[in-house]
Amino acid sequence: MANGQWFPQDWPERIRGLADGTLTPVVPKRAATVMLLKDADRGPAVHMLRRRASMAFAGGAYAYPGGGVDPRDDEHHVRWAGPTRAWWAQRLGVDEASAQAIVCAAVRETYEEAGVLLAGPSPDSVVGDTTGEDWEADRAAVAAREFSFAEFLDRRGLVLRSDLLGAWTRWITPEFESRRYDTWFFVAALPHGQRTRNASTEADRTVWIRPGDAAASYDKGELTMMPPTIATLRQLAPCATAADALAAAPGRDLTPVLATARLKDGEIVLSWPGHDEFTKHIPTDGPTSRPTSSPTDLPTGGASA
Repeated sequence: MANGQWFPQDWPERIRGLADGTLTPVVPKRAATVMLLKDADRGPAVHMLRRRASMAFAGGAYAYPGGGVDPRDDEHHVRWAGPTRAWWAQRLGVDEASAQAIVCAAVRETYEEAGVLLAGPSPDSVVGDTTGEDWEADRAAVAAREFSFAEFLDRRGLVLRSDLLGAWTRWITPEFESRRYDTWFFVAALPHGQRTRNASTEADRTVWIRPGDAAASYDKGELTMMPPTIATLRQLAPCATAADALAAAPGRDLTPVLATARLKDGEIVLSWPGHDEFTKHIPTDGPTSRPTSSPTDLPTGGASA
């Protein structure tokens, strides 16, 4: 294939159903994902995980830690540092309760899947190490939804550090997809003293890699990714440091990116506004799926030290 874009096999059939009115779009669920950065030689590296090949959605694709919003985090008022909930509500384009839940989801998923916690005992501190058995027991309980992330913060007496996050972009899964998410992408820097690990049951590999290197491997067809992942990697590539990315975040446009599909000259034309590289032309009388190549490991030297 020309690149590593992940293409679900049932898209053409579902697009045709949307076009002829036989498919009713699924309401997207709120979600958050975090591009965790650390400074390295020749620029910052981003933490990525590879989804297990057995996963029904984007199996084998490289992505960032992320997942759905827990509705319980709308309701519980957490200890909070950084911009106010009102500021986040305006930035994210939602109400204050939803803003808290989305930010909580970003911090929770980073903890669940990478073992990194953007919270501390005071508004100007961050926990130094989360690798102990007691921390792991709490992390596993949060991942299993035995209690909400807001409740976890209370149990630990921790303050959520919203000032360590920057809202970067927002993508909504196309209307013809069977699993849809309204996802806010955030950037954050790895806190001093903490380290990442593969704590996710959905990933079989994690890696630190420079955004430009990851994008180059995608272009060669060596890494499989979904459009939002490669798009954000290209956006991060010019940043010289993790701090530069965080400084750029407040000025980023959060207008949702939503793919559109239309019928034209016997083809289904699939496009993402502002991202011409993802445009696809699918014959209406062609096969209902396109085989995807098996993702490979990162090339030697691709991972950052």
